[in-house]
Amino acid sequence: MITGELKSRIDAVWNDFWSGGISNPLEVMEQLTYLLFIKALDERQTLAENKANRTGEPIDEVIFPEGEYFHPEGRARGRPYGGLRWSRFKNMAAAEMYEVVDQYVFPFLEDRAEDSTHAKHMGGARLSIPTPALLQKAVDGLDAIAMEDRDTKGDVYEYMLSKIATAGQNGQFRTPRHIIRLMVEMVAPQPDDTICDPASGTCGFLVAAGEYVRDNHPTALTDDAQSKHFHNGMFSGYDFDNTMLRIGSMNMQLHGVQNPDVSYRDSLAEDHSGDVEGYSLILANPPFAGSLDYEGTAKDLLQMVKTKKTELLFLALFLRLLKPGGRAAVIVPDGVLFGSTKAHKELRRILVEEQKLDGIVSLPSGVFKPYAGVSTAILLFTKTNSGGTDHVWFYDLEADGYSLDDKRTPLLHEDKLGLGPELHSDEEHEKNNLPDALARWRARDGAELKRTRTEQSFCVPKDDIVISDYDLSINRYKEVVYDEVDYASPTEILDELAALEEGIQKGIEDLRMMLL
Repeated sequence: MITGELKSRIDAVWNDFWSGGISNPLEVMEQLTYLLFIKALDERQTLAENKANRTGEPIDEVIFPEGEYFHPEGRARGRPYGGLRWSRFKNMAAAEMYEVVDQYVFPFLEDRAEDSTHAKHMGGARLSIPTPALLQKAVDGLDAIAMEDRDTKGDVYEYMLSKIATAGQNGQFRTPRHIIRLMVEMVAPQPDDTICDPASGTCGFLVAAGEYVRDNHPTALTDDAQSKHFHNGMFSGYDFDNTMLRIGSMNMQLHGVQNPDVSYRDSLAEDHSGDVEGYSLILANPPFAGSLDYEGTAKDLLQMVKTKKTELLFLALFLRLLKPGGRAAVIVPDGVLFGSTKAHKELRRILVEEQKLDGIVSLPSGVFKPYAGVSTAILLFTKTNSGGTDHVWFYDLEADGYSLDDKRTPLLHEDKLGLGPELHSDEEHEKNNLPDALARWRARDGAELKRTRTEQSFCVPKDDIVISDYDLSINRYKEVVYDEVDYASPTEILDELAALEEGIQKGIEDLRMMLL
């Protein structure tokens, strides 16, 4: 857990950028990502050197070799590779540090772009910090933030990412962390899963899935075969924004995933023949950008569903990418659940009749504020290609632990937020439904089958959904119990009105007498 002191140090670095003239939160995040990557390269070289000194064996991977580094375009004289290391240039005067970082370190990152999946996203790296003084503040600030272990590194970066979410228009790139955790816990990733997020953004879903596997399956990192899969084959994320690819890749690296497949791809526009049935788990919150042109949409998706709406195309994409037996937990706008177009109905029919629709969690409309107030739901399904839907579990999530206005203020103490605590009182449950939602999801094939539709969660038989034209809106099936209220008879109400009128007239007459 990140401490208050760490938060204060990060806030100070962030404020230095703002006061130094960089006000775009994504640009701040991108520059911090570059600097953290440079720092990480130096730390890797130091670890390798220490290991070589202990064992007497040569360094496996030399990042900063002997000799001098020359700018590829010959714009600057050569400089020793050792001078490009964070531990060296951090002690330089501001002007010299700026020259080294701008003229040597960033071109060096460009040259290493093919060395790993993380390094390739540093291709095209540019220093946009405008002054030597600001660069020195940023380097000093990051150097003062203790990030010795993986958990702390991950938490620090997550806290930095939260700055994007609170920045208004850019916040759509980030799903709230507690909602991500709920979805991950529901699908329970396994060590042999291959996990994909086709709209990965900051890679929040992939990071959370990795943390779940670490916490619940220790052998995933101690068994050689499982460890190799965890670091090299388990995680795939796609995005078509290079800034988000850099940020997402760094997020994975700082959470200890060595070589994930985080790649540039327009998921809706490119052919997916190489990835068809390639994944056993999909976690995603795709953007709902409205409509696309038919010409710009992948033909294999249009064969499944003829539509221009991105939310439906993404759902078709998930079905294409999942292998039989694969699971998905994805966020969709409410319109997907009850839309009346032919494409809407056909996709819902496919989920119910041809696949196994497991559950739907209706989210409160304020969960994505301050930057979006759209109503959404979590869709949970398993690809079978042979049906299997007997009943669908519904949960009406009314509170997630935070206020549902633009401020998103915590309503409970920190240890009562998220999924971790057992909430013992009705008052706590009214403010945070997440632990209850997860517990009831796990009982969906047992005790939940007996609950009535007047309760917060319940199951609906497949036949009822078919009769309702595959409408998946919770309000279609939820029954509301109205309290009986006794009202006075019309005669009594009229008598009361007459008495009130009489009092008013008497008051007017008294005022008239006072004026005479």
